[in-house]
Amino acid sequence: MTRREFSRSATALTALSYSRVLGANDRVRIGFIGLGNRGDQVHDGFLEHGDSQTVAICDLRDDYLDLAAGKSRGTPFRTKDYRQILDRKDVDAVAIATPDHWHALMFVDACKAGKDVYVEKPLSLTVFEGRKMVEAAEKYNRVSQVGIHRRSAKFLKEAVEFVQGGGLGHVTMARSYHLINEWPIGIGKAEGTQPPSEEEWERWLGPAPKVPYNANRTYYNFRWFFHYSGGQLTNMGVHYMDMMRWALGKGAPVAVTAMGGKWAVEDNREIPDTLEVLWQFEGGTMFSFTQINANAEPGNVQNSEMELRGTKGTMYLHANRWEVVPEKISDHARPVRTPIGRDEQRKLERSGRTAKIEPRVLKGSADTAFHTRNFLDCVKSRAKCNCDVLTGHVSTSATLIGNIALKTRSYLEWDGKAERFTNNPAANRYLEYQYREPYKLAV
Repeated sequence: MTRREFSRSATALTALSYSRVLGANDRVRIGFIGLGNRGDQVHDGFLEHGDSQTVAICDLRDDYLDLAAGKSRGTPFRTKDYRQILDRKDVDAVAIATPDHWHALMFVDACKAGKDVYVEKPLSLTVFEGRKMVEAAEKYNRVSQVGIHRRSAKFLKEAVEFVQGGGLGHVTMARSYHLINEWPIGIGKAEGTQPPSEEEWERWLGPAPKVPYNANRTYYNFRWFFHYSGGQLTNMGVHYMDMMRWALGKGAPVAVTAMGGKWAVEDNREIPDTLEVLWQFEGGTMFSFTQINANAEPGNVQNSEMELRGTKGTMYLHANRWEVVPEKISDHARPVRTPIGRDEQRKLERSGRTAKIEPRVLKGSADTAFHTRNFLDCVKSRAKCNCDVLTGHVSTSATLIGNIALKTRSYLEWDGKAERFTNNPAANRYLEYQYREPYKLAV
């Protein structure tokens, strides 16, 4: 047994003991929609808390339902139709961890049904969908949490406080990386075959366009196809975008551009294997996302997921720690960095132009259980969650418009309030797509 498995087992035992002393009114009764892979992990995150009760589960696959039922305390109601969960009076909230193209419909329907909602990232497949989800949560007064779980990590909150307190000075560049070598075969070239059943394929597609069945389009590999996902830019990039926005106190970007393509990996994916996206924000800051799926060498000296480069120092952000490396003290106004005298050094320090900060390292955990804990607490208190639907929408939209910049091969100026491109009206048509009949997104 690994240390992580031991820790989870101990937490589960504690939660189980806690659940035995809680009254029925103290528990949040949850219906889980989508239980494969990430859905299973989200379910685990809720099971670690004794005041969470799994009362209903929904998935298209029986093996996923069997696994979830075996973990649950009690015998949850099982179904393959999420609407049956929303109809149940014993469900207080739902956790949605389906493919991205289903998020908006299920979220809006859950709000209409009076359920609070935990929805996995990325929030939506399009900017239009995300805005409708925000409207639904507001209209029906629902508590919402988007599964960008770094927002509930204590050690990352301390990183944010350090940056916003001026610890790095003026951050002009924030970089993020998704580096993995999938060359040469990637997800492979699955041949077109008959689906396990026409009914299952129809339910899988939902509002997405009707296309011939291909095994790579389903379950985990859906992330490599634009009908169901924004690719790694929204899958992993939304974590980084949100963290950098949070740390630097930024809203929506004002411009975006992107370049890339499928150039090396020999599979039937649609998303790029090589991608670079740049966003500009007000206040003199740029963000970048670098995706290389044909080379896994570190993107920086720390091999960190993110780096924030400021006038006083650089912060390297990892999944379980962050580190600050100070800039060397010098007179940055000089064309050549020559040593300066003690009196001039003191004068520069008083002016705030030097990088007199101490190196520091802080370790921690961004386990999903912290995020589910925050959701349960907010369901009871009706307070705003750490990553409510509006927060998740702004971060998700930033990544979605990156894909539009790639698709249109353009530099796009973005009005975050109107949620429209101002210099390329033709690009606005990619902000939504026409749902397949009979599916409709109506708040």
